[in-house]
Amino acid sequence: MNILCVIDSLCFGGAQRQLVELAISFKEKGHSVSFLTYHHIPFFNESVENKGITISCIKEPNYLKRLIKMRHFIRKGNYHSVLSFLEAANFICEIASFPYRKWHLVVGERSANPMILKSLKLRFYRWFHFLANYVVANSNTNMSLVRTANPLLSENKCKIIYNTIDFDRFKPTDNYRFRHEKKLKLVVAARIQYEKNFSGLIKALLLLKKEEVQQLQIDWYGEYDLQPHANDALQKDLLDLKAHGLDGSLKFHKATHDIQDIIQQSDAVGLFSFYEGFPNVICEAMACGKPVVCTNVSDISGFLSHKKQLLFDPKDPISIKKALVFLLGLDNNDLISIGSKNRAIALDNFQSEKIVSGYLNLLQGKKVEEE
Repeated sequence: MNILCVIDSLCFGGAQRQLVELAISFKEKGHSVSFLTYHHIPFFNESVENKGITISCIKEPNYLKRLIKMRHFIRKGNYHSVLSFLEAANFICEIASFPYRKWHLVVGERSANPMILKSLKLRFYRWFHFLANYVVANSNTNMSLVRTANPLLSENKCKIIYNTIDFDRFKPTDNYRFRHEKKLKLVVAARIQYEKNFSGLIKALLLLKKEEVQQLQIDWYGEYDLQPHANDALQKDLLDLKAHGLDGSLKFHKATHDIQDIIQQSDAVGLFSFYEGFPNVICEAMACGKPVVCTNVSDISGFLSHKKQLLFDPKDPISIKKALVFLLGLDNNDLISIGSKNRAIALDNFQSEKIVSGYLNLLQGKKVEEE
C-alpha cells in the first residue's frame, strides 16, 4: 500500500510518537509510507527520515488556504490509504474526501478532552467523521466522548486500538536497585502545560511532611507548551516550593529521545494530567516493569487497578498527596512486585504486531477485532 500519515507536526507528543512508530512499522512491512504536516516542529523528523520515510510540510498560516493546499496535496497523491491523528488533521483529511475519494481513510482520536462536549468547534470537527471509513480511538473513554459529540456516528465505524509498545526497547534492566540514590526517583514525561497538572503536583508536594519530600526526587521531562497565564501559574507554584525549601525535589528537563533510559533508571513513573487519551509513558513504564502513580482517568486506570492506592483524583491535591505517601511507604520488594505485575499486563495488551496489524487491516478496508 501507499500510505499517507497526516498530523499537525512531528513535535514531542504522545500522538506524534505513536503515529511515527506506526509509520515505521508499516515501512518495515514493505509498504510505501510518507508524512504530511502543517507545522515544522522537527522533534521526530530525523527518526522518520532515517527509515526512508519522506516528510512534506505545508506551512500556511491562513487556515482556509492551508485546508485548500492540503486537500489538493492529498487528492493528487495517488494514495491507497490515509491515516490521520488529532482533530484538525482529521478534519482536513475528511474535507479532502468530499465529494468522493479513491482511498481508505482512517482517522485517529487521541485525547479524552472533556471540552469535546463543551466546545462548538470541537463538536463540529466530530460531525465530519461520517466521511471516514473508520474512526479509531485509543481508549473507550475517548470513544465515548466522540460518540456523545456525534450520536449519529455508526458503531461499526468506531474501533478501539490501544497504543503500540516496542518491548525490545522498553524492558526492565538487569539487577536494577530501587532507591539506589537513597531517594525514590519519580519520572514524569509530559509537556509542561496546564492540562498536565503541574500545579496539582506542586500543591501536593507542599502538603507532604518535610521528611517525606526529602525522600522523593521528581524529574519532569517535556517541552514547555504554555500560554502566558499558565507560565505565570507555574512560576508562582515554583516560588512557593522554593519558599518552603522544597524546590530541589522537582526538576524540569528538556524532552529527550532516550526516554526509555530515563524510565529504566527510575524507581517509578508518574502522570498527573486532568485528562488523557491513553498515555504512552504509562504503557512504557509498565513495559519497563516500573510502578506507576497515576491520575484516575481514561482506560489506563483499569490496567492499574491491582494497586488502587496509586491512583488519584487529579483535581484534588490531597488525593495526589495520599498516593505519593503510599508510594513512599512501599519497600523495594513491593516496588519490584508491582512493576512485575505491570509488565505482565503490558505484554498482554500492547504488543506491537497485533496493534500494527489492526491498523493495516482498517487501512485495507478490513475489520479488526476490538480489544
